[in-house]
Amino acid sequence: MNKQDFEVLADFRYQLRRFLRFSEDTTQLHGVTPLQYQLMLQVKGFPGRSHASIAELAERLQARHNSVVALVSRCEALGLVARKSSEVDLRQVDVHLTPQGEACIGKLARMHRREIDAIAQLLGQLVDASPEVST
Repeated sequence: MNKQDFEVLADFRYQLRRFLRFSEDTTQLHGVTPLQYQLMLQVKGFPGRSHASIAELAERLQARHNSVVALVSRCEALGLVARKSSEVDLRQVDVHLTPQGEACIGKLARMHRREIDAIAQLLGQLVDASPEVST
């Protein structure tokens, strides 16, 4: 790899970190933690349905089951999510967004989408201006 390859990779990591900082600041400004935002995002964005099980959320968040249970409890206390027994498997608990959670995730997701669009434009310019990365 040459110097320019490293510059491209370094700028990508910089833009990624800027996005993560934006996300941390924005979520906290709106009264939720970054993890609470991520939980709501995974519930809302779960493929094929509008809820997710604790086990599915643990996988999507790359977190331990008991950590996700605690996170769901904190979100439930804030009125953002509700637990319901699964209609398919009564041993399983599904997590659903409440109307308050829907409003919160909608507002935050729109803000994040605008930031992603801006970063995508910068990254597109960066990729277009760089030579192909050699292996």
